[in-house]
Amino acid sequence: MKKVITGVFALTAIIACKKEETIPAPTPDKEMSMEIPTSHECYLGVLKNDSIEMHLSVKGTEVIDGKLSYKFYEKDKNEGTFTGQINGDTLFADYTFMSEGKSSVREVAFLKKGNDYIEGYGDVEEKDGKTVFKDRRKLFFDGKTVLSKSDCK
Repeated sequence: MKKVITGVFALTAIIACKKEETIPAPTPDKEMSMEIPTSHECYLGVLKNDSIEMHLSVKGTEVIDGKLSYKFYEKDKNEGTFTGQINGDTLFADYTFMSEGKSSVREVAFLKKGNDYIEGYGDVEEKDGKTVFKDRRKLFFDGKTVLSKSDCK
C-alpha cells in the first residue's frame, strides 16, 4: 500500500511539474492608459479701443496650438499662431504673425493669475531670425494687458 501511495504521489508531482502554466503578462487596457487630455481655452482682453484674443490648446505643460490676435485702434492688426511651454504659472511661446504684409516671429510671455493671463514685457533682442527676451527673469507683468477667460467662439 505504501508503494501505491508513494507512486500516486510521485505521479501527481510529475504531472504538476509538467502542467506548469505561463500566466500572460497583463496588457494595458485602453481605459487604463494615462493619456494626458487636451484642454481648449479662450481669453479676451479689451483696453479702451484695442482688443487681444488668445485661443489655447494645452496638453500637460505644452501649448500644442495657439492663436493670438492683436487689434489696435487705427493701426494694422496682427494675428498669428504660437506654440510653447507653461513653466509653473508662466506661458512662454514663439508667436508667428503677419503684420503689414510681413511674417515675423517674436517671443511672448503670459503670467497666469486665476482665470486671467497677464502679458509680460521686457528688453528684447534679435536672435536667429526672431525677437526674443534678453532675460526671462527680468520680465515684468504690470497688469496693463490682462486677458480674461472667455467663451470660445
